Amino acid sequence: MSAVLIVAIVIAAALVFAIAAAIIGREARRLDSVAPRAVYELEQATQFVADNLPSEAQARLTYAELRKLLVFHMRWLHDQGLQPSGVVDRRQDIVDEVVIDEQTLTAYLLDAAEKNNIEILDDVDAVHVVKAHLKYFDAIGAIGPQSND
Repeated sequence: MSAVLIVAIVIAAALVFAIAAAIIGREARRLDSVAPRAVYELEQATQFVADNLPSEAQARLTYAELRKLLVFHMRWLHDQGLQPSGVVDRRQDIVDEVVIDEQTLTAYLLDAAEKNNIEILDDVDAVHVVKAHLKYFDAIGAIGPQSND
């Protein structure tokens, strides 16, 4: 092999490496600025919450009632600005810290259940639903750190 050919191969390999490194670096920076995707599936969430409820609560709530309670919870989150539309590949632009208070959410679910003729026999069932639903959010990576307050 001639020296010119060896030099050309080395330069070509270095050029390919430089281009690949630049593209990978650019994509890594872009992906770092985009919110991670947390996919919420209602059927999966309903099953997860049902499996994580105490047996007493499982006996008192039907699957359909539980599903409706989760929908009410998602509506509440949307009203709080925590379920915006158009979040695919959206840059992280959270400016204000939002804290979810379990008592407020539980009270909202009890009120929504009453308005929609869902009979919750024991108020503690709503507490268990909230805790299990938040546990589901944590499992799919859709929840931030807990507040120290």
